[in-house]
Amino acid sequence: MNASLYTADYKDAPFWWDDAPRPVFEDTASLPASADVLVIGSGYTGLAAALECARGGRSTVVVDAEDAGWGCSSRNGGQVSTSIKPSLDRLTARHGRDIAFEIRYEGIRALDYIEDFIKREGLKVNWERAGRFHGAHNARRYEVLAQSLGEVPKELKTDAYMVPRAEQHGEIASDRYFGGMVMPHHATLHPAKYVNALISLVRQAGATIVPRCRVEGLNREAGGFAVVTSAGSVKAREVIVATNGYTGPVTPWQRRRVIPIGSYIIATEALDPSVAHGLSPHARAMSDTRRLVFYYRLSPDRKRMLFGGRVAYMENDPRVSAPRLHARMCEIYPQLKSTRVSHSWVGFVAYTFDTLPHIGRHDGLYYAMGYCGSGVSLATYFGMRVGQKLLGRPEGRTPFDNCTFRTRPLYGGYPWFLAPSIMWYRLLDRLPI
Repeated sequence: MNASLYTADYKDAPFWWDDAPRPVFEDTASLPASADVLVIGSGYTGLAAALECARGGRSTVVVDAEDAGWGCSSRNGGQVSTSIKPSLDRLTARHGRDIAFEIRYEGIRALDYIEDFIKREGLKVNWERAGRFHGAHNARRYEVLAQSLGEVPKELKTDAYMVPRAEQHGEIASDRYFGGMVMPHHATLHPAKYVNALISLVRQAGATIVPRCRVEGLNREAGGFAVVTSAGSVKAREVIVATNGYTGPVTPWQRRRVIPIGSYIIATEALDPSVAHGLSPHARAMSDTRRLVFYYRLSPDRKRMLFGGRVAYMENDPRVSAPRLHARMCEIYPQLKSTRVSHSWVGFVAYTFDTLPHIGRHDGLYYAMGYCGSGVSLATYFGMRVGQKLLGRPEGRTPFDNCTFRTRPLYGGYPWFLAPSIMWYRLLDRLPI
């Protein structure tokens, strides 16, 4: 390890956990013998679903193989967007114009919903509609971004606007980009504070959360499921699978449909305030047009740069990914070359083969997953919607209900194809296309 790269108090753990550590339940919950609803996974999706079910009068249990909120819900970059990746034209070719429009609009609904939810519940999670600067990594990408603005129907307008290269220092202290797009309605929050707040709401609603309770078997039986866990067995009338990037062999149908991809992030040491302000004058979320995307932002206190990207695909050692991220950060911000790393961590997100999230029910199991790296708002929104579906409420219907959740032949859950794919995308990112 290059010791000069790291601070003396360096941690192989999310920066977010300094302010919001994983909650320790003083009244350690035991697994009940039965429940109306059992939720597998205690991230945003599972907690939002559990909250809906518990407030809807169902006895609800949430289990997680790790500590509550341990996964990517407390490890992500805290950037909140409209989340839907495919363009309206691509979605129209797949699903027809009407469904395509509703799918795109659902991303806007999700962003508005999470803001309303946070304000309605009075959550202190550093929510801020700071906007996003999306940098064009070459001149052609700038042209494509500008063209895309003119193709958006007025109903989907998000007030986005282009910033030419000559003016981009008003957004970012970097010459790396060829201009970019500002999306003023995108937001940021503190992800670990948010998941902790959801945990508190779920417990206040009367649901039980059992951490370090790995599901080892799911067996259909009359009236529901017999669920075998590392902490014992529980009978549940309904089960919600909310495991996203951590979906395992106990739910093989879902596992074959999501692709776990590592999300790697570093935090720098505290910066001089004037330097930090110059890096991002408006404290926006930042991303770029590369296929192997990088995403970054200032910490909520505006003291550190938090820099993330796809610099590996299944690496679990943060000390392997940290030097790679630091090097990529310095390509964008050469002025940070001597800045040290205080935290480095990894989490796993879930992509899908059609780059869309999916929600529904298969073989009796409810599920919501596959947010393709942009899941803060969608996971909350889909969790709420899957809870409504379980409760039989008509508002649980979504435009995704008729979207087939596809897999590929020979895929069983291990992404053997990622290494060559990353090499190919890296090559494309170097070309002026």
